[in-house]
Amino acid sequence: MRRAGCIILLIGLLLFGVVAVNFVSGWTERGPAPQDSSFVVPDGASLTRTAVELRKAGLIRSADAFVLRAKIFARGSTVKAGEYLIPKGASNREILAIIQGGIGVNRFVTVPEGMPSIMVYDRLMAAEELTGPVSIPAEGSVLPDTYAYDKGETRKAVLARMQGAMRKALDEAWAKRAPTTVAKTKDQAVTLASIVEKETAIAAERPLVAGVYSNRLRTGMMLQADPTIIYPITKGKPLGRRIRRSEIEDVNDYNTYAMTGLPKGPIANPSKASIEAVLNPAKTKALYFVADGRGGHIFADTLQQHNENVRKWFEIRRARGEM
Repeated sequence: MRRAGCIILLIGLLLFGVVAVNFVSGWTERGPAPQDSSFVVPDGASLTRTAVELRKAGLIRSADAFVLRAKIFARGSTVKAGEYLIPKGASNREILAIIQGGIGVNRFVTVPEGMPSIMVYDRLMAAEELTGPVSIPAEGSVLPDTYAYDKGETRKAVLARMQGAMRKALDEAWAKRAPTTVAKTKDQAVTLASIVEKETAIAAERPLVAGVYSNRLRTGMMLQADPTIIYPITKGKPLGRRIRRSEIEDVNDYNTYAMTGLPKGPIANPSKASIEAVLNPAKTKALYFVADGRGGHIFADTLQQHNENVRKWFEIRRARGEM
């Protein structure tokens, strides 16, 4: 009788050992996820609710076992809201570490400096994980930058962040403006900054280009900025060809070859640096600039100097076979 009891006890211990081993190994063994998968933990979700959703998504085998193992083997039972990438075959332990760590999937939409609003619209619409419609934003209302967003977030919400960032940047720059700026309003600052942005890709040149255009505005000279010719034709998208004489002579609210003063409004979304350059322009007597053949520009105080610089630029272009 005593022997039978010992046998039963031994069998019980063996069964308990098997169950215990299976329970422990179930925490670290390869999971059922057939491929890398995106998984969203919603705001306010508990561990239990998250486990149920993980089971529905086929990422774990048992919601109850996952919760029990998590409470025994892991610290705490909280999870962080967000979108996460669950690797193929991730174990229960690995999945919990991911959703407790809060390092989710990063999704970004980037607005380069000088991008026109019609292309900002195109970029927002091309982001497949964003939802809902959005209108083309007002030109100059978006601050160029890289913006993070969550899967399923609305395009309107992302655009609102872009425009909020521009308002903040403009307010900060306006508060620090120099008395030498020709911009009398924030709108004028953005408009002139958009021209500066399109005229030079070299950051160090922005204050000097802003200084040239400021000098022209003060003396009543035409700005004669090529990008203002293109804007009414393409809304800021690349023209893809040389500007025609008829387009240079076309009279409209943007063409600064046919009018004095600033155009009707911005021709792109300028960077914070270009806005700051307009509000704090370089002190210069220069009234002209032309490409130097090395990606930058050469500046001149007089028309005679400028004509000589243009001649040299044409020589460079002819040597390259561009003329």
